Amino acid sequence: MSELSKKSRPQFRNIHITQILQYRLPAAGIVSILHRVSGAAMFLALPLVLLLFDWSITSELSYAQLMEVLDSFLLKLILCGLAWAFLHHLFAGIRHLFSDLHIGLAKEQSATWGRAVLIATLSCSLLAWLKIFGAF
Repeated sequence: MSELSKKSRPQFRNIHITQILQYRLPAAGIVSILHRVSGAAMFLALPLVLLLFDWSITSELSYAQLMEVLDSFLLKLILCGLAWAFLHHLFAGIRHLFSDLHIGLAKEQSATWGRAVLIATLSCSLLAWLKIFGAF
């Protein structure tokens, strides 16, 4: 068999950090990375969440103070980020549970699951953000 008739295999190499924006990651890869990011964000925000919970149950005065603090734009943005982190971690976790059951592992199915997780996360996050900012 001649060398020309063989198909050459793609060569994989490490990419440099400056090339990361040009690299096209599949939807499943994006979901996987964001699953880690959302888990880390929720873990790091745990002290804030516990503090807010403590303020909400300590007394009527601390609850009233919490309601005043929750009117700040910055805290609303933080809560929006936490809402996204929770929802993404939930939907991506469900996707990972299905993959543990060997459901949706084919390339096409994996891409579909990835896009579905991203769409579900963004749509539910949008509803949460509207609720946080008092749109309904």
